[in-house]
Amino acid sequence: MRVLVVEDDALLGDGIRAGLKLADYAVDWVRDGEAARLALLDHRYQACVLDLGLPKKDGLAVLRDLRARGDALPVLILTARDTSADKVTGLDAGADDYLTKPFDLAELQARLRALIRRAAGTTMPFCEHAGVVLDPATRRVTRDGQPVAISGREYALLHDLMIHKNRLRTRAQLEQSLYAWGEETESNTLEVYIHHLRKKLGADFVSTVRGVGYRVGGDS
Repeated sequence: MRVLVVEDDALLGDGIRAGLKLADYAVDWVRDGEAARLALLDHRYQACVLDLGLPKKDGLAVLRDLRARGDALPVLILTARDTSADKVTGLDAGADDYLTKPFDLAELQARLRALIRRAAGTTMPFCEHAGVVLDPATRRVTRDGQPVAISGREYALLHDLMIHKNRLRTRAQLEQSLYAWGEETESNTLEVYIHHLRKKLGADFVSTVRGVGYRVGGDS
């Protein structure tokens, strides 16, 4: 899952990025509101963590621009503005959640998981298909009750496919979900990960729609 972090504090932004990467998110980090606006125009994300007090363009203005063009991207405001009035303003501007600083990284991760679940149209805390269960809270994968050893990138790909179960995911959508800025990939990298998942979860677990993309569930 690819997330945009908008935070002007260098130490905090780097800490959030590192913490989310450890949880197998692909993370892009920008430090001002104008850079955030451009990133949101040019790239697709599964969620955005947005500070409010930003240089060049305030976080609320970034959020209002996003919603004005009809973008339903889940946005979690992360800010030191902690009054009830601030929270009301942020939520009324279109935020999906509001977390104040200082904060616990585990709580931030849990809130992101909840936002991404809801955006994908599910309320279940885990993903399940054909005997395979993926638990985003623990990043644990089982098949018929037995644990499956899986790499971080394989997990990220499987999570994307399972949270969009029965829906076709194009190659471009999957690559945008898996890779942050500056992460170079070979032309066949996605196919290699798909091959690994099929070996571990069953040859028919991931279906190929030739020339278009991949899908978990639905018609083969």
